[in-house]
Amino acid sequence: MQDLPDNAQVAIAGQLAEYQVEEYYLQINDVVDVSIRTTSPELNQIFLAQAAGTDWRMMGGGGGMMEGGDIFFLNGFTIDENGMIEIPLIGELQLVGLTTKQAKELVEEQVKRYVAEDDYFVRVRLGGIRYAALGEFARPGKFTILQNRVTIFEAIANAGDLTPLAKREQINLVRQYPEGSKTYKINLTNSDLLSSEFYFLRPNDMLYAEPLKARELGTGFTFIETFSLAISTLSAVLLVMSAIN
Repeated sequence: MQDLPDNAQVAIAGQLAEYQVEEYYLQINDVVDVSIRTTSPELNQIFLAQAAGTDWRMMGGGGGMMEGGDIFFLNGFTIDENGMIEIPLIGELQLVGLTTKQAKELVEEQVKRYVAEDDYFVRVRLGGIRYAALGEFARPGKFTILQNRVTIFEAIANAGDLTPLAKREQINLVRQYPEGSKTYKINLTNSDLLSSEFYFLRPNDMLYAEPLKARELGTGFTFIETFSLAISTLSAVLLVMSAIN
């Protein structure tokens, strides 16, 4: 490596963007991971029954193809169309509209019916971030990232990045709310995105990358493909004109 001049800048720092992380409230079809541990081996066996693959854990929907390694879909609780999950021994609990912290407190209140104070451990968290990437992605499809937070750039990278013919200034984000869905236009080239509410994906988000006009007109990815298409078209036109003459 060559030495840089003393006055050369190695990096130019941009303006610090403060994250805007919204509190997330659980919705229908969300998958939550609920872990319960007590000092009673008998109770632990009952609560661990959720890992046995019984059907009642899968009743809330979610459907479709499961990505490899999506362990929370298999071992977690899917919130059903009524906003409920069903935990062995405890029974049904209404989780829709709660944060994971509030859901944890609700589960703890139920566990206290069976064990003494401080003789238990409860953890409630989202079973990963599930989203769909459609349109001009190298690898479109449905994905699950087993993290608590996922940026829009991580989600795009996980789908193989955008193709060269994607409109990076107009990525459609379809976000789910309790009252319905709402679509937003996202400009990936605008630095304000880093401090917006759309920088982090939410569960069940959908990304749609629109094609540039070149794709809509059916031209190729490369100059060679486009040139070949033009030559073929021109040859066909000349052939028709020769036949007419």
